[in-house]
Amino acid sequence: MTVQSMSKGSNLPVDAPVVRVELACSGGPGVPDVDASALLLTEAGRVRDDGDFVFYNQPRHASNAVTHLGKRSAGGNATDTVEVDLRSLEPAVDRIVLCASADGGTFGQVPGLSLRLLDAGSGSEVARFDMEAGPETAFIGGELYRRQGKWKFRAVGQGYASGLAGLATDFGITVDDAPAAPPAPAPAPSAPPVDPRSAAWPAPTPTRPATPPPPAPPRPVPPAATPHPTVPPTTPPRLTKGEEHLPVDMRKRLSLRKEQVAVSLRKHGATGVTARVVLVLDASGSMSFLYSKGTVADVVERMAAVAAQLDDDGEMQAWTFASNPARLPDLRLGELPEWLRLHVRVGEMSLFRRRGRKKGLVEGQVDMRDVGIQNEEQKVIAEVRRFVRDNPAAAPTLVLFFSDGGVYRNAEIERELREAVEEPVFWQFVGLGRANYGVLERFDALPGRRVDNVGFFAVDDISTVPDQELYDRLLSEFPLWITAARQAGII
Repeated sequence: MTVQSMSKGSNLPVDAPVVRVELACSGGPGVPDVDASALLLTEAGRVRDDGDFVFYNQPRHASNAVTHLGKRSAGGNATDTVEVDLRSLEPAVDRIVLCASADGGTFGQVPGLSLRLLDAGSGSEVARFDMEAGPETAFIGGELYRRQGKWKFRAVGQGYASGLAGLATDFGITVDDAPAAPPAPAPAPSAPPVDPRSAAWPAPTPTRPATPPPPAPPRPVPPAATPHPTVPPTTPPRLTKGEEHLPVDMRKRLSLRKEQVAVSLRKHGATGVTARVVLVLDASGSMSFLYSKGTVADVVERMAAVAAQLDDDGEMQAWTFASNPARLPDLRLGELPEWLRLHVRVGEMSLFRRRGRKKGLVEGQVDMRDVGIQNEEQKVIAEVRRFVRDNPAAAPTLVLFFSDGGVYRNAEIERELREAVEEPVFWQFVGLGRANYGVLERFDALPGRRVDNVGFFAVDDISTVPDQELYDRLLSEFPLWITAARQAGII
């Protein structure tokens, strides 16, 4: 069997009925202790209750479908494994998020961090995902998820600066603050110490089991009266010029989404960060279906919240591209409905020599015959780079680049992005579920760059990804780049 090496955002079908997900790393002095865990989520992206969290102190789910098998050490390497019986999962479980936490340091201090997907029946390795991290103390390595009745595995590689408690709270786990000790004349009875990694979860036994747990271990019961706390943004969402002119339903969606963007920034240690936001939309022929069913328009509306929260003026510069790039009018928030109607369009192929501008276009609309239908990402990357050079800004630039794949100009794209390393721009690419993203999905691992200026992830159907999850993925690497770029003197 050929083992597939996965990059961030890539996915593959899972044919084995029972799989093991093995978190592996190298040990050594000063290396934090790393623990694997799993969250069972519904279609809404949240747990049903605290029993849907499987970890070393709650090692087996009530359905017996997910089990924490425990740690193994050999030859200076350590593994922690979670086993999933996909046949036994309840119909309500739509996704299993495979997490990790670092005790005594950050994941940036953990060498050789990787996730292996194994066929539990044969023991053979199906896929491997080598991960890189920074100051995070919690990490999502990958996820198993249903798609059209079958299971798939996605490599995620997303860190949380807010730690395991922040990660778990995002998915609906109750995390309590430690209660203050009540005054009493006599000392309180001694109690076992609370594990600092999770104040709300029962403290682990002093020695974790080195062998698989017994068939039916007791499950801890969370406090029945403890409410689930919300995670407020540290700073309120910015009020953006023109926001008051939006239709009521759109204004409500924007307000909620700006809060979610603020939460994502806070989790990644980027509260108060500002950026110029640039949007790039693939208009090649293979994107036609995503345009016709409104997916691209919905993506633009969701990205408007990112600009509204990050950009001082709440505007986005925008490009569309296929065979050729074309600059679109700036997206001003108050004009969002009309902008979507006029400018979110797929490319066209002109079979005959055209004379003059296409009939029926209004002022500012791009003649999509000039854009064409092929994939030439390197051209629009070069044009955005030129715009940034010609229009310097106090804040760095975040490029949100959406494409459904079909990338074939790999050498030209790599050259543009390597040259862009010294520029105050972070390129966040999002794959919209087709295939063949070429160098874009490999760029994270390409050596020879002072800083990593490119992020990539792919989704099967972006319309099914909840807003909070989308913003978490979209903004997970940008704060790390800001830190690295500052240290390198790029910004």
